[in-house]
Amino acid sequence: MTTENEYKVAVQQLTEATGEVKKYAEKTDAEIKNLGKVTEETKAAADKALTEMNGFSARVTELEQKFSRMGSGPVQAQERKSVGQFVVESDEVKSILKENGAWTGRARIELKNITSTVAGTSGSGLVVADRVAGVVAQPQRKLVVRDLLMPGTTASNAIDYVKETGFTNNAAEVAENPGVAKPKSDITFDLENLPVRTVAHFVLASVQVLADAPMLQSYINGRLIYGLKLREDMQLLNGDGTGVNLKGLMAQATGYAQPAGVTIKDATMIDTLRLAMLQATLAEYPATGHVLNPTDWASIELTKDAQSRYVFSNPTGLASPVLWGLPVAESLSMAAGSFLTGALEYAAQIFDREEAAVAISTEDSDNFQKNMVTIRAEERLALAVYRPEALIKGTFAAPAGG
Repeated sequence: MTTENEYKVAVQQLTEATGEVKKYAEKTDAEIKNLGKVTEETKAAADKALTEMNGFSARVTELEQKFSRMGSGPVQAQERKSVGQFVVESDEVKSILKENGAWTGRARIELKNITSTVAGTSGSGLVVADRVAGVVAQPQRKLVVRDLLMPGTTASNAIDYVKETGFTNNAAEVAENPGVAKPKSDITFDLENLPVRTVAHFVLASVQVLADAPMLQSYINGRLIYGLKLREDMQLLNGDGTGVNLKGLMAQATGYAQPAGVTIKDATMIDTLRLAMLQATLAEYPATGHVLNPTDWASIELTKDAQSRYVFSNPTGLASPVLWGLPVAESLSMAAGSFLTGALEYAAQIFDREEAAVAISTEDSDNFQKNMVTIRAEERLALAVYRPEALIKGTFAAPAGG
C-alpha cells in the first residue's frame, strides 16, 4: 500500500473511531440521567474507544510527518495536519480526556468540520489534491542575435567612435627625379555618437506570496530577465532608431542588389543568399553567416530537384544549419521572407552599460500600505554598427506563379 493510501485509510479509521467516542459520550449522558451513574460496561467500552481513537490519531500524525519530510508542499501539509489533529484538539474531546473516562454530559463533533478543513483549496481534508511540483512555464523563444555580434562594455551613457567615411586613393608610380610632386590622397572621418538605451519592465506581487513560496520569486526573476532578452533580440535586429529605440542591424544594413556579371535564371532562395555573400565580398567584407526566419530556412531545406530529391538536405542527418559553408541562425525576430547576410562578427558591436538585473522594492507607490512588492528587471546597452556595407539585407522573390 502506498503512503498516500495508508494515509487515507488512517483518516477513515480515525473518523470511525471518533464516531464511536461520540456514541459512548451520548450513552454515558443517558445513563447518568436514567441511572444516576455510568455502568462499568459502558465505561470500559468508552475507554477502549478513546484508546483506539488516540492510536489512529497518532498514526495519522506519523504519516503527516512523513509527508512533510517528502516535501509535499505547504498547502497539502496544512490540509493533512489539520485533519490528523482536528479531533483530538477539539474542545469537545479535550473535555472528555480531562475526565480520564469518567465524563458527564454530551459531546458533539461536527463531521462537516472534518471534511472541509482548509477553505479555498481544490481538495479537502480527507481527499487531498495532488500538487505537481514547480510551475508549468510558457515556451521560450530561442534568442540568437546577441551571440552573432562582437561583445563590449561601457561605463558611459553614450558611445563615440571615429568612422572613416571616405578614402580617395591616388597612390601611383612616380619618377625618382628630384622635384617631382607625389600624388595626394584624401581620407575623411566622422564622429559617430550612440546613446545608451534602457530596456525595462516590472511586475507586482504580494509580500506574502514571495515569503511563502521562495521558488516563485526565483521563477518571476527568470521570466523578467527572459522578457528583457526577448525585447533586446528584437531591437538588435529590427530597432528603427526613433525615440528611445536602438537602431538595429536591419535599419543600417545595405540593401541587396544582385552584383553585375552574374547571370541567374529562375533564381531560388539559395541563389539569392549566395549572391548576397558575393555582394559582401565585393565590399571587401566576406560574409560570416546568415540570419533567416525558421519558415524560410525550412523552405530552403525542403528544396527538391526534378526527381523529388532533396538538393542538399539529408532528412536523417543531424548536421547544424549551414548554407554555402556559412552557419544559418534561425530567429523568429526576423520577418518571414526577409534575410540578413554579412560579416556579422565584424560589422557591429554590443556595448553593455548595465547587464540585465532584477531589483525588488516595497517602497514603490503604495506598496507598503498594500503589502506589495515591485519586481523590476532592467538593462542598458548600445549597438554600434561600424560597417553597414558588411551587412546585406533583402527579401526573397515570390515563387514563380505565386
